[in-house]
Amino acid sequence: VQPNNYSTFYDDQRQNWSIMFESEKAAMDFGKQVCIAKCNSSSVLDSVLYQDLVLGEGQGVEGGDSLEIAYTGWLLQNNGLGQVFDSNINKDKLLRLKLGSGKVIKGWEEGMMGMKKGGRRYLIIPPAWAYGAQGVAGRVPPDSTLVFEVEVRRVKLVKECSGSDGQSVSSRDSPAPSPVPSSDGFSAD
Repeated sequence: VQPNNYSTFYDDQRQNWSIMFESEKAAMDFGKQVCIAKCNSSSVLDSVLYQDLVLGEGQGVEGGDSLEIAYTGWLLQNNGLGQVFDSNINKDKLLRLKLGSGKVIKGWEEGMMGMKKGGRRYLIIPPAWAYGAQGVAGRVPPDSTLVFEVEVRRVKLVKECSGSDGQSVSSRDSPAPSPVPSSDGFSAD
């Protein structure tokens, strides 16, 4: 995924290709199809597959960072999207989570690392990284592969601390200044 609705990729001969799409939606739809094709072409899905749809801005998130997420989750059925089993898109509340806290499935913890504020990513999560053999009663059958589209709406870095000169610095080296936190501790949209 590149700015201005471009996507670049390599084919099996390592030839570099670049495609410009007419709209952001067309570029995202292409990215989703590429991710599903990667899943369907792998003999065994033993890790999380992801495809960025929109890159976002700022620092990539890592363990300990707090996020607010908009998401939709589907079951992977017949090599494509099945029914939606969970979503917060039409709800007033975003999902708040702290990466690395173990409060969400392992596939989310792994698949969201490196995302940036405003970024959107497609995740395909095998059963071992999701709900496994037990599933979720009435919603996710046992041994289900899951597909999520996630969007990072807000980010709060691990912590802010004071440098030796008294200036506030991020807990990670960053050439860009951290956004000013709003009253809830998350950067403003």
